Amino acid sequence: MRRFLPYLVLLLTAFACQSAPDARTIIDQAIEAHGGDAYQNKQITFDFRQFHLVLKHQNGRYSYTRTYRDSAGVTIQEVLTNDRFSRSLNGKPQTLDTAQTGKYSRAVNSVAYFVLLPQKLADPAVLADVVGDVAIDGQSYQKVRVRFQAEGGGKDHGDTFFYWFNQQTHTMDYLAYSEGGPRFRKAINPQTIGGIRFQDYINYKGDTNDTTSVATYDRRYEAKQLTELSRIEQKHIQVIALPRE
Repeated sequence: MRRFLPYLVLLLTAFACQSAPDARTIIDQAIEAHGGDAYQNKQITFDFRQFHLVLKHQNGRYSYTRTYRDSAGVTIQEVLTNDRFSRSLNGKPQTLDTAQTGKYSRAVNSVAYFVLLPQKLADPAVLADVVGDVAIDGQSYQKVRVRFQAEGGGKDHGDTFFYWFNQQTHTMDYLAYSEGGPRFRKAINPQTIGGIRFQDYINYKGDTNDTTSVATYDRRYEAKQLTELSRIEQKHIQVIALPRE
Protein backbone atom coordinates (compact mmCIF):
# COMPACT_ATOMS: atom_id res chain seq x y z
CA MET A 1 0.00 0.00 0.00
CA ARG A 2 2.86 2.36 0.88
CA ARG A 3 4.30 2.29 -2.63
CA PHE A 4 0.95 3.48 -4.02
CA LEU A 5 0.64 6.43 -1.62
CA PRO A 6 2.83 8.83 -3.69
CA TYR A 7 0.69 8.10 -6.75
CA LEU A 8 -2.50 8.65 -4.74
CA VAL A 9 -1.18 12.01 -3.52
CA LEU A 10 -0.36 13.01 -7.09
CA LEU A 11 -3.82 12.03 -8.28
CA LEU A 12 -5.53 13.95 -5.49
CA THR A 13 -3.35 17.00 -6.14
CA ALA A 14 -4.13 16.89 -9.86
CA PHE A 15 -7.85 16.56 -9.14
CA ALA A 16 -7.73 19.53 -6.75
CA CYS A 17 -5.98 21.65 -9.36
CA GLN A 18 -8.58 20.76 -11.95
CA SER A 19 -11.54 21.38 -9.64
CA ALA A 20 -10.33 24.73 -8.29
CA PRO A 21 -10.41 27.38 -11.07
CA ASP A 22 -7.82 30.13 -11.02
CA ALA A 23 -8.71 33.81 -10.77
CA ARG A 24 -8.54 34.42 -14.53
CA THR A 25 -10.94 31.56 -15.22
CA ILE A 26 -13.37 32.87 -12.62
CA ILE A 27 -13.22 36.37 -14.10
CA ASP A 28 -13.65 35.09 -17.66
CA GLN A 29 -16.71 33.10 -16.58
CA ALA A 30 -18.17 36.22 -14.97
CA ILE A 31 -17.55 38.35 -18.06
CA GLU A 32 -19.32 35.73 -20.16
CA ALA A 33 -22.24 35.60 -17.68
CA HIS A 34 -22.59 39.40 -17.85
CA GLY A 35 -22.50 39.67 -21.63
CA GLY A 36 -19.22 38.44 -23.09
CA ASP A 37 -18.86 39.68 -26.67
CA ALA A 38 -21.98 41.85 -26.24
CA TYR A 39 -19.72 44.53 -24.73
CA GLN A 40 -17.86 44.96 -28.02
CA ASN A 41 -18.76 47.71 -30.50
CA LYS A 42 -21.55 49.17 -28.44
CA GLN A 43 -22.74 52.60 -27.34
CA ILE A 44 -24.22 52.58 -23.84
CA THR A 45 -26.16 55.59 -22.57
CA PHE A 46 -27.64 56.07 -19.10
CA ASP A 47 -28.34 58.60 -16.38
CA PHE A 48 -26.54 58.43 -13.04
CA ARG A 49 -27.71 60.99 -10.49
CA GLN A 50 -27.38 64.39 -12.21
CA PHE A 51 -25.06 63.05 -14.93
CA HIS A 52 -25.79 61.75 -18.42
CA LEU A 53 -23.20 59.24 -19.64
CA VAL A 54 -22.40 57.96 -23.13
CA LEU A 55 -19.91 55.08 -23.24
CA LYS A 56 -18.62 54.02 -26.65
CA HIS A 57 -16.44 51.01 -27.43
CA GLN A 58 -15.65 50.54 -31.09
CA ASN A 59 -12.86 48.57 -32.76
CA GLY A 60 -10.55 48.78 -29.75
CA ARG A 61 -11.20 52.48 -29.10
CA TYR A 62 -13.28 53.98 -26.31
CA SER A 63 -14.92 57.31 -25.58
CA TYR A 64 -16.65 58.18 -22.28
CA THR A 65 -18.72 61.37 -22.25
CA ARG A 66 -20.29 62.85 -19.12
CA THR A 67 -22.69 65.81 -19.42
CA TYR A 68 -24.36 67.74 -16.60
CA ARG A 69 -25.23 71.21 -15.33
CA ASP A 70 -23.65 72.88 -12.33
CA SER A 71 -25.49 74.96 -9.71
CA ALA A 72 -25.20 78.06 -11.93
CA GLY A 73 -26.86 76.33 -14.86
CA VAL A 74 -23.63 75.95 -16.86
CA THR A 75 -23.62 72.87 -19.10
CA ILE A 76 -20.43 70.88 -18.57
CA GLN A 77 -19.26 68.19 -20.95
CA GLU A 78 -16.28 65.96 -20.18
CA VAL A 79 -14.83 63.47 -22.67
CA LEU A 80 -12.28 60.76 -21.87
CA THR A 81 -10.75 58.71 -24.71
CA ASN A 82 -7.78 56.37 -25.18
CA ASP A 83 -5.61 59.41 -25.88
CA ARG A 84 -6.87 62.44 -24.04
CA PHE A 85 -9.35 64.18 -21.74
CA SER A 86 -11.25 67.38 -22.55
CA ARG A 87 -13.76 69.53 -20.71
CA SER A 88 -16.02 72.29 -22.00
CA LEU A 89 -18.31 74.85 -20.33
CA ASN A 90 -21.36 75.78 -22.41
CA GLY A 91 -19.52 74.44 -25.45
CA LYS A 92 -16.33 76.44 -24.82
CA PRO A 93 -13.18 74.31 -24.29
CA GLN A 94 -11.68 74.73 -20.83
CA THR A 95 -7.93 74.92 -20.22
CA LEU A 96 -6.99 72.49 -17.45
CA ASP A 97 -3.82 71.98 -15.46
CA THR A 98 -2.46 68.52 -14.67
CA ALA A 99 -4.25 68.25 -11.32
CA GLN A 100 -7.62 69.25 -12.80
CA THR A 101 -7.23 66.84 -15.71
CA GLY A 102 -6.50 64.01 -13.30
CA LYS A 103 -9.39 64.88 -11.00
CA TYR A 104 -12.08 65.16 -13.68
CA SER A 105 -10.87 62.26 -15.82
CA ARG A 106 -10.82 59.91 -12.82
CA ALA A 107 -14.37 60.96 -11.96
CA VAL A 108 -15.59 60.08 -15.46
CA ASN A 109 -13.62 56.84 -15.61
CA SER A 110 -14.86 55.74 -12.18
CA VAL A 111 -18.53 55.81 -13.22
CA ALA A 112 -17.75 53.96 -16.46
CA TYR A 113 -15.58 51.41 -14.67
CA PHE A 114 -18.24 50.26 -12.21
CA VAL A 115 -20.99 50.14 -14.84
CA LEU A 116 -18.80 48.01 -17.11
CA LEU A 117 -17.76 45.51 -14.44
CA PRO A 118 -16.81 42.70 -14.65
CA GLN A 119 -15.77 43.27 -18.28
CA LYS A 120 -13.21 45.83 -17.08
CA LEU A 121 -11.37 43.05 -15.26
CA ALA A 122 -10.17 41.74 -18.63
CA ASP A 123 -7.64 44.59 -18.70
CA PRO A 124 -4.02 43.32 -19.02
CA ALA A 125 -3.00 45.47 -16.01
CA VAL A 126 -5.25 43.42 -13.68
CA LEU A 127 -3.47 41.19 -11.16
CA ALA A 128 -5.97 38.76 -9.63
CA ASP A 129 -5.76 35.90 -7.15
CA VAL A 130 -8.33 33.67 -5.47
CA VAL A 131 -8.77 34.32 -1.75
CA GLY A 132 -11.10 31.38 -1.15
CA ASP A 133 -14.69 30.18 -1.05
CA VAL A 134 -17.18 32.00 1.19
CA ALA A 135 -20.91 32.06 1.83
CA ILE A 136 -22.97 35.27 1.70
CA ASP A 137 -26.74 35.42 2.10
CA GLY A 138 -26.90 31.64 1.83
CA GLN A 139 -25.06 31.50 -1.52
CA SER A 140 -21.59 30.14 -2.30
CA TYR A 141 -19.03 32.56 -3.73
CA GLN A 142 -15.48 32.57 -5.01
CA LYS A 143 -13.68 35.56 -3.49
CA VAL A 144 -11.09 37.21 -5.74
CA ARG A 145 -8.61 39.95 -4.88
CA VAL A 146 -7.68 42.36 -7.66
CA ARG A 147 -4.70 44.67 -7.82
CA PHE A 148 -3.09 46.44 -10.76
CA GLN A 149 0.31 46.59 -12.39
CA ALA A 150 2.01 49.98 -12.14
CA GLU A 151 2.37 50.09 -15.93
CA GLY A 152 -1.07 50.42 -17.48
CA GLY A 153 -2.84 50.41 -14.12
CA GLY A 154 -3.46 54.14 -14.02
CA LYS A 155 -2.81 56.60 -11.21
CA ASP A 156 -4.64 54.40 -8.69
CA HIS A 157 -2.71 51.23 -9.51
CA GLY A 158 -2.00 50.76 -5.78
CA ASP A 159 -5.68 50.20 -4.97
CA THR A 160 -7.00 46.78 -3.98
CA PHE A 161 -10.48 45.51 -4.81
CA PHE A 162 -12.33 42.37 -3.76
CA TYR A 163 -15.02 40.69 -5.84
CA TRP A 164 -17.41 37.87 -4.97
CA PHE A 165 -18.52 35.67 -7.88
CA ASN A 166 -21.52 33.38 -7.51
CA GLN A 167 -20.38 29.77 -7.95
CA GLN A 168 -23.66 28.76 -9.61
CA THR A 169 -24.46 31.71 -11.88
CA HIS A 170 -20.90 33.13 -12.17
CA THR A 171 -22.32 36.62 -11.70
CA MET A 172 -20.47 39.33 -9.78
CA ASP A 173 -22.84 39.90 -6.86
CA TYR A 174 -20.63 41.81 -4.38
CA LEU A 175 -17.53 43.97 -4.44
CA ALA A 176 -15.46 45.98 -1.97
CA TYR A 177 -12.80 48.67 -2.24
CA SER A 178 -10.94 51.09 0.03
CA GLU A 179 -10.09 54.17 -2.05
CA GLY A 180 -12.24 57.17 -1.14
CA GLY A 181 -13.36 55.37 2.02
CA PRO A 182 -13.95 51.62 2.54
CA ARG A 183 -17.10 50.43 0.79
CA PHE A 184 -18.97 47.17 0.25
CA ARG A 185 -21.50 46.93 -2.58
CA LYS A 186 -24.31 44.44 -3.06
CA ALA A 187 -25.72 44.04 -6.57
CA ILE A 188 -29.49 44.50 -6.94
CA ASN A 189 -32.02 44.97 -9.75
CA PRO A 190 -30.15 43.09 -12.49
CA GLN A 191 -31.44 43.69 -16.00
CA THR A 192 -30.17 42.58 -19.39
CA ILE A 193 -30.20 45.18 -22.16
CA GLY A 194 -28.58 44.62 -25.53
CA GLY A 195 -27.14 41.35 -24.23
CA ILE A 196 -25.34 43.09 -21.34
CA ARG A 197 -26.21 42.54 -17.67
CA PHE A 198 -26.50 45.83 -15.76
CA GLN A 199 -26.79 46.02 -11.98
CA ASP A 200 -27.60 48.63 -9.36
CA TYR A 201 -25.91 48.46 -5.98
CA ILE A 202 -26.56 49.04 -2.31
CA ASN A 203 -23.48 50.88 -1.06
CA TYR A 204 -22.43 50.00 2.52
CA LYS A 205 -19.81 51.51 4.80
CA GLY A 206 -18.22 50.58 8.10
CA ASP A 207 -17.93 52.69 11.21
CA THR A 208 -16.18 56.05 10.77
CA ASN A 209 -13.27 54.92 12.94
CA ASP A 210 -13.13 51.45 11.40
CA THR A 211 -9.63 50.43 10.30
CA THR A 212 -10.55 46.86 9.33
CA SER A 213 -9.46 45.78 5.86
CA VAL A 214 -12.22 45.61 3.26
CA ALA A 215 -11.10 42.00 2.79
CA THR A 216 -13.21 41.24 5.87
CA TYR A 217 -16.28 43.17 4.73
CA ASP A 218 -18.11 40.03 3.59
CA ARG A 219 -18.03 38.80 7.17
CA ARG A 220 -18.92 42.25 8.45
CA TYR A 221 -21.92 42.33 6.10
CA GLU A 222 -23.08 38.89 7.24
CA ALA A 223 -22.81 40.06 10.87
CA LYS A 224 -24.89 43.17 10.01
CA GLN A 225 -22.03 45.46 11.03
CA LEU A 226 -22.17 47.62 7.89
CA THR A 227 -24.45 50.61 7.38
CA GLU A 228 -26.20 51.43 4.11
CA LEU A 229 -24.72 54.65 2.78
CA SER A 230 -26.37 55.09 -0.63
CA ARG A 231 -27.85 53.44 -3.70
CA ILE A 232 -25.91 53.30 -6.97
CA GLU A 233 -28.53 53.31 -9.72
CA GLN A 234 -28.33 53.67 -13.49
CA LYS A 235 -31.53 54.88 -15.15
CA HIS A 236 -32.78 55.01 -18.76
CA ILE A 237 -30.15 52.56 -20.02
CA GLN A 238 -29.92 52.15 -23.78
CA VAL A 239 -27.51 49.99 -25.81
CA ILE A 240 -26.86 50.63 -29.51
CA ALA A 241 -24.73 48.42 -31.75
CA LEU A 242 -21.86 50.20 -33.53
CA PRO A 243 -20.38 49.09 -36.88
CA ARG A 244 -17.22 46.99 -36.95
CA GLU A 245 -14.33 47.81 -39.21
